[in-house]
Amino acid sequence: MAFWITTIVLTLIVAGLLALALLRRDEKSNDKADYDLRVYRDQLSEVERDLERGVLSTEDATRVRTEISRRILAADVARREIDDTTSGAPKLLAGGIAVALAVGSFALYSGLGAPGYGDLALAERIAFAENLRETRPTQAEAEASLPEKPATTEFSEDYLRLVQTLRNTVVQRPDDIQGHALLAQNESNLGNFIAAYTAQARLIELKGEQATVQDLTDYADLLVLAAGGYVSPEAEQAASVVLNTDPQNGIARYYSGLMMAQTGRPDMAFRIWDRQLRIGPENAPWIAPILAQIPDMAQRAGVNYQIPAIGSAATNGPTFGDIDAAAELTGAERIEMIEGMVAGLSDRLATEGGSAPEWAQLIGALGVLGRSDQAFAIFQNAQQVFADDLTAIDMITRAAQRAGVVE
Repeated sequence: MAFWITTIVLTLIVAGLLALALLRRDEKSNDKADYDLRVYRDQLSEVERDLERGVLSTEDATRVRTEISRRILAADVARREIDDTTSGAPKLLAGGIAVALAVGSFALYSGLGAPGYGDLALAERIAFAENLRETRPTQAEAEASLPEKPATTEFSEDYLRLVQTLRNTVVQRPDDIQGHALLAQNESNLGNFIAAYTAQARLIELKGEQATVQDLTDYADLLVLAAGGYVSPEAEQAASVVLNTDPQNGIARYYSGLMMAQTGRPDMAFRIWDRQLRIGPENAPWIAPILAQIPDMAQRAGVNYQIPAIGSAATNGPTFGDIDAAAELTGAERIEMIEGMVAGLSDRLATEGGSAPEWAQLIGALGVLGRSDQAFAIFQNAQQVFADDLTAIDMITRAAQRAGVVE
């Protein structure tokens, strides 16, 4: 409340100062017209005195009086025009400015700020995000909060009867792997994602160690769909199981980034998604949703970002030793190698962490690539990670200084 009161008061003060300046300008315009009229009247008096003293002839005095009278009339007309055109205008303009300031400030702050929260230091923001992640709604709570879905009418009666028959069959044969696989697929087709992931969970349970990465990925995907695009703790756990088996799984990594975005860590989401864009491939199902969201995520992470070439770092890229040994490469080839290394290292540090030298290397490489905003964001993150290690902080700070992101 105090924030909004202060904002309103400051808006009124600024609008008042602008209105005062406009009113003063209006007064100056009227003062000039009045001054001209006084000068012309004085000139008329001076003509009469010159005529009495014999300095001017009657004919000359008449001619001069006529000219001065013409100027008086013109000045009076100009003064009236100023009064007509400016009457009420400064007040209206000041009111418009006040409204524009209030609306514009609110819109800007709503987009860039966090209404209801004070300015937080990096450590506090990370702690806040961690608490948000730990206390976020469960899968069941998220599902319960969604509006009731209207009955579908896009499927034929024959198809719906077949699905119902399949449901009945699975109830009668609860250990039928093929039946659960078909049920999960068809419930998903109907948009019944809760029933779909329930069947998929039973399928994975029945398969045991024979469950494939695709089975696990489909389960994580169905959990998110059932929650309306929200990554619940259960969906996060399912995605983690996938990544333990397939660390480069694109769908699971997309959902890991989405979870970070939903729990106050846009910096982590940005790094994960940027890496996925660089890995590609261009026709992967996670590319389109990342492209739709990553500009906003980069802005929230404080990074001046340009979309990279999709699939430009399809492999983990070379190591720093490879780069040091590549003196014979052209500048463009060397930059390409660094891009690959940066993508791989950034991805690993974002998901698994790493040593202080690796963080320093990443900051330095980003500096070489001219990605200063991202290097500074990584530097801030590293300061939090190594807050209790002065030696690591010193190493990382020196890397940031060499990269030109801090003094």
